[in-house]
Amino acid sequence: MGGCAGSRRRFSDSEGEETVPEPRLPLLDHQGAHWKNAVGFWWTQAQRRSPTTAHHDLTATLSLRLPRVLVSGICAAGSFVLVAFSHSVGTSLCGVVFASISSGLGEVTFLSLTAFYPRAVISWWSSGTGGAGLLGALSYLGLTQAGLSPQQTLLSMLGIPALLLASYFLLLTSPEAQDPGGEEEAESAARQPLIRTEAPESKPGSSSSLSLRERWTVFKGLLWYIVPLVVVYFAEYFINQGLFELLFFWNTSLSHAQQYRWYQMLYQAGVFASRSSLRCCRIRFTWALALLQCLNLVFLLADVWFGFLPSIYLVFLIILYEGLLGGAAYVNTFHNIALETSDEHREFAMAATCISDTLGISLSGLLALPLHDFLCQLS
Repeated sequence: MGGCAGSRRRFSDSEGEETVPEPRLPLLDHQGAHWKNAVGFWWTQAQRRSPTTAHHDLTATLSLRLPRVLVSGICAAGSFVLVAFSHSVGTSLCGVVFASISSGLGEVTFLSLTAFYPRAVISWWSSGTGGAGLLGALSYLGLTQAGLSPQQTLLSMLGIPALLLASYFLLLTSPEAQDPGGEEEAESAARQPLIRTEAPESKPGSSSSLSLRERWTVFKGLLWYIVPLVVVYFAEYFINQGLFELLFFWNTSLSHAQQYRWYQMLYQAGVFASRSSLRCCRIRFTWALALLQCLNLVFLLADVWFGFLPSIYLVFLIILYEGLLGGAAYVNTFHNIALETSDEHREFAMAATCISDTLGISLSGLLALPLHDFLCQLS
């Protein structure tokens, strides 16, 4: 349908003369490229890109991301090695910093890269981010439960950065200007744009030409989605960083460390399920998700203080629900932005919205860690 829509537009570009439509790839080749891109974005696990200073043509886009992807992969491998061989808190923290650099650089790199592909890749990319968290939590839980030491477990994961690079170089095809078509085109047309403009839309890849005033205008329009996502991340990481360790039950065969690992695994399972749900469930008003996540925070904080929940299995359900809310807010935020921004602004909008999770997590850490220490002293 996207090709037909694009052909209609090409015929209507001139007033009195017809233009021969550009030749299209055979259907099987088009479908093959679609699935390669879908799997490629899934495997890169939410590694995304930021605007660059020049775009001569869309086929050069992948090569322009090359240094960032390499740095992301190297930092990921370095984080595993540093933490695995760490004998001090300082070295371990350096490993965490390398992991954060890898995640943040990859996030902004690959997310804004989605502006050059059909909007459907956002669903696959988001599912991959959830899958990365779930696979990481499950693999660490499973390998340590099987008897491997934490050091052996971390070193066994050194193949993950290699998979990232292989996905980027071997799976992703060169981006081309594509018409989203079909259901998503109709949904996008029905939405009110974040930024109203009478200028004709340009192809993706022109965000580097935006002036500071235009960028500020676009950013202000994004606040409707950025603020609730910040709130969601603040609430869920306040729970994860400040309360998980304190939600300890004696009436179970699980040790304190095992309970914490199960919390992490169930949280990641909820995130993966909801980030993969875009095909069947779409939410426009993400403020509702932010409110529900804040209620989760208040409820679990009250349980840490008063200890009224009788079973760890109730906490398991709440943490799974927490992950579902967080993942839904994440995928629907970027999906809504993709629908409501013009081609000219989409790359910048995707990259700018990446500050939401970082800001929410940082703010929660500033408050959750001191509160955690305070509650530990009380107990």
